Amino acid sequence: MTYVIAQPCVDVKDRACVEECPVDCIYEGRRSLYVHPDECVDCGACEPVCPVEAIFYEDDVPAEWKGYHTANVEFFDGLGSPGGASALGLIDRDHPLVAGRPVRTA
Repeated sequence: MTYVIAQPCVDVKDRACVEECPVDCIYEGRRSLYVHPDECVDCGACEPVCPVEAIFYEDDVPAEWKGYHTANVEFFDGLGSPGGASALGLIDRDHPLVAGRPVRTA
């Protein structure tokens, strides 16, 4: 099991979760953050610090955002398990579910 970052993070990327994650498993795409499903240790530290309430335990993702579980998993296709987000920095792409959303403006 793992945590999932869903739609409320798109175009927000507050990064409070990144600072809180003890295993550096939250990676940054162009428009959203993603939890690496193989690196997450299910500690839950990220969930309460998210100001837009975008992080859910995999079984608790609201129905309208269920596709974000797949998006978080598939985002890492071709990357494998890099072993930590800080070494990679921004990954210059997003999963198609995120990339296809209208851009949120402030």
